[in-house]
Amino acid sequence: MPATTTELSDVLRALAQLRAGVGALRARYGDVAEVRRIDNDLERLEIDVADLSTVNPAPMQRHGGTKQREMVEVPDTPYDSSLWRDVDEEGMGGWKHEH
Repeated sequence: MPATTTELSDVLRALAQLRAGVGALRARYGDVAEVRRIDNDLERLEIDVADLSTVNPAPMQRHGGTKQREMVEVPDTPYDSSLWRDVDEEGMGGWKHEH
């Protein structure tokens, strides 16, 4: 089992604080659907962090070792108008075509 990392410890502390906050919400609002959903989301996070604690972290990459992104040139010339044939204008609804 991998050693506990500082990052995981930080997340576990934050989840513990969140758990206390959810308890306060339940005390204030009762067992309503909204509080149950928040509690369910928190439980999912706790499960995911527990699962992550068993995974070996990826090696840290140095700044020089990052993959360079490919540059894609976008021309300044107008697009072919036929590309926009039969396209609705956003926010204006569809075009009425006369036959």
